[in-house]
Amino acid sequence: MTQQAATTTADMVSPAADVGEDRTLPGAVYVLYLVGLVNGLTIVLGLILAYLMKGTAGPKAETHYDYLIRTVWMSVGLFLIGGLLFVMGLPLSIILIGIPALVAGAAIMAVTGVWFTVRCIVGLVYLGRDEAHPRPKTWLI
Repeated sequence: MTQQAATTTADMVSPAADVGEDRTLPGAVYVLYLVGLVNGLTIVLGLILAYLMKGTAGPKAETHYDYLIRTVWMSVGLFLIGGLLFVMGLPLSIILIGIPALVAGAAIMAVTGVWFTVRCIVGLVYLGRDEAHPRPKTWLI
């Protein structure tokens, strides 16, 4: 009878169902990124949080962290390209030859901001559905 009582107690202590993964921290990183469009600092905080939490995350959350990290670094690269074109076009626009570079740089930076925002919203939608991100390594949305 003691062995049966021990088995019954062990069965009661073990979880009956899968608890699921934490969606709060990836969601917080998405929100930090969106707030960072206004102040910039919270994007850096979100990136640090994404790197810290990626190693301990479950498979679903890990796809979101991959997506978040790639979103920041691709945005930085695109924004630097646009910024470089813009800065090169500024002095050359005095003699009108730099206006295309100026316009192209501003357009690249603006499109990068929109692209960043849309990626964050799409990631939040997948997270809200409790799904892994289907394409965390994509350049697209």
